[in-house]
Amino acid sequence: MNGQTWIAGAALSLLYAVSAAPATSAEIEHRTDYSIRLSGLPVATATFRSQFNGDRYKISGSMQSAGLADIFSSTHGSTSVSGIVSRGRLHATSYSVDYRSGKRSRAIDVTFRNGNVVTASMTPPRKKPKNWVAVSKADMRAVLDPISGLIIPASGRVCPKTLPIFDGESRMDLKLSSKGTRPYSTKGFEGDAVVCGIRFVPKSGYRKGRHDVEYLRKLSTMEIWFAKAEAANVYAPVYVKIPTSLGPVTVSATRFGE
Repeated sequence: MNGQTWIAGAALSLLYAVSAAPATSAEIEHRTDYSIRLSGLPVATATFRSQFNGDRYKISGSMQSAGLADIFSSTHGSTSVSGIVSRGRLHATSYSVDYRSGKRSRAIDVTFRNGNVVTASMTPPRKKPKNWVAVSKADMRAVLDPISGLIIPASGRVCPKTLPIFDGESRMDLKLSSKGTRPYSTKGFEGDAVVCGIRFVPKSGYRKGRHDVEYLRKLSTMEIWFAKAEAANVYAPVYVKIPTSLGPVTVSATRFGE
């Protein structure tokens, strides 16, 4: 996987935070669509569907390449997370990702208990280079999955200081800082979005000295925008921007809840 592809993958990890949250009684279903672009050119689309019933939730999503990216290497994948809602947060019990790019495929499965990773598997397993930073047992305690971690209840702080994320292979911190509000409009939403700056801090599960990881670590201009889903009473991402040497990777919600 080359550097620009890895960075685009980081953007997709961020968009896995789907806009939905639990109701107190009847089941809620929610749909969000995203467009992923590189320098304004379409490279992928994604759709997420969420179901919440009482204190339990399940979110499933699919992504496929589009535009020129689909011509050079067809890519498609799916993700699913389920868990319970407790203490004003979404806590996953299981998380999975399955994707194929060209002839390569990979499946990741993670189970959680009380915020701690119980099991994590990858098929086929990745060959670890000598300078691989291994994930320790301590790295897998008190962590969030990439989907549930970025859904923020309205009663909470929209730009929390640090989100400890484990995606099944890599452990990272996303450090969010408030940058005010910006207007945002899409199908199903029109209003102000809360803007957070993002700093990417790799912890483990990556090759030390890798150029694209170091590039992301040094970036200070990444942003994620959150909009409020009124019926669900949560904030969820509608826009992500990650600068690259080929131009910005952007993830934009083209549909938010309708």
